Amino acid sequence: MSWWSRLTGGKSESESKAGRVDYLSEALALERQGDYDAALTSYRLALRDRPNDQRVLQNMAIAFSRLGQLEEAIRCYRRALELDPGLGGAHYGLAFLLLKRGDHEGAAEHLQAFLARPPHSPDAERWVRHAQQTLEAMRSPGGLDGGAGAPVTTDLPPGASGPTAPGGRG
Repeated sequence: MSWWSRLTGGKSESESKAGRVDYLSEALALERQGDYDAALTSYRLALRDRPNDQRVLQNMAIAFSRLGQLEEAIRCYRRALELDPGLGGAHYGLAFLLLKRGDHEGAAEHLQAFLARPPHSPDAERWVRHAQQTLEAMRSPGGLDGGAGAPVTTDLPPGASGPTAPGGRG
């Protein structure tokens, strides 16, 4: 630390980083407790520190979705995709939000982008299958509402929860 910083009470860079709060970890913990409003506050603070962090943006989108703030969630997913157009999780999440909004064309575009580069994780198969089934249902004559077979939801796959969705979380 320089003598001027010591004189004025400043901290060295290493001291400053050591005392810093990990807002992303804090937000994830708050989400696990179901406190999405508080989690969003922590995500915003994390985004202030790292404005181009796609993980933060995707997690914010998931939290906004949980609170029913779909337009904010869409905005976060789109911002994440501006930063990295190959983010499969953002394509997946955005596709289903667009479906809820009735934008089938936009949803199909993002489902195709997700399926073009699917995630490779142990539980990724159910996300890929859900995206494929939804896209097939959208293309069928009855669409999502009235084709043969079981209806495909515009939500997460059966038995899934937000934290395990592709591309988000810590």
